[in-house]
Amino acid sequence: MDAMKNKTFATWLALLGGPLGLHRFYLYGFADTLAWLLPIPTAMGIYGIERVLQLGQDDQLSWVLIPFLGFAIAACALNAIVYGLTAIEKWNGKFNPKADALAASGQTHWGTIFGIVVALLLGTAVLMSSLAFSFQRYFEYQIEAARLISQ
Repeated sequence: MDAMKNKTFATWLALLGGPLGLHRFYLYGFADTLAWLLPIPTAMGIYGIERVLQLGQDDQLSWVLIPFLGFAIAACALNAIVYGLTAIEKWNGKFNPKADALAASGQTHWGTIFGIVVALLLGTAVLMSSLAFSFQRYFEYQIEAARLISQ
């Protein structure tokens, strides 16, 4: 019999290890293509942060790369919210098909609720921060370019 997939653990795994695909490996196994692809935008965003640290905030490529990390984290936070809010019967039917529909692994606990709240806060903050950084730098660049043209 396959191991039972715990909803609370999957919620926290999506939140904490999601950008590396850990929640997908847990739920779908090592054959899951998306789990293997998730680290790519994460690495691109981390590379954007490294470029900002090395080259400063005027590096235009970092403005494009940093949102990839933000989107990866926000998408995984959204996954955590979806996992946490999934009904017990639907969770067990999808991830624990051989178990009883009301098996304990699909139940929502306080740990699940806390994971949902943290995912909502973290996902929103990271998404908005990465977008704000990129848009701010882009518009400042446009204003500077217009200023140079007008002189």
